Amino acid sequence: MPLVPQVWTLAQRRVVLAIIVALLAYLAIEYRLNPTQVSDPQPPEGSRFNELADRLDPNTADAAAFAAIPQLGEKKAEQIVEYRQEFVRSHPGQPAFAEPHDLLKIKGIGISTMNNMEPFLVFPVKSSATQRSQ
Repeated sequence: MPLVPQVWTLAQRRVVLAIIVALLAYLAIEYRLNPTQVSDPQPPEGSRFNELADRLDPNTADAAAFAAIPQLGEKKAEQIVEYRQEFVRSHPGQPAFAEPHDLLKIKGIGISTMNNMEPFLVFPVKSSATQRSQ
């Protein structure tokens, strides 16, 4: 049987092995010093959720504020305000938009538009008593 020539010399193999061992040792030390723990299940709101000052309440915002949302436009902003005003007239004391899916009731707003708007909006928090009665 003929001898197959080795691609790496013994010294080169030792250097590669030393680099791999050093890298693994470094990663093990970093992991040990900086463990990452993620709670399960995730909290419904992030730790800095209430610090965001640029969120709009769709139940009180005006058309100009809605128009500032990227990719929304003035026409849809006016439609949102008109829908809210009609809803409040016919349902006094109830918010027109209790959750993001309520935006889908407006003609011209689909799921993708709702998903684009959602990071810029804040909705009323439901109390635990309200959640139990539903």
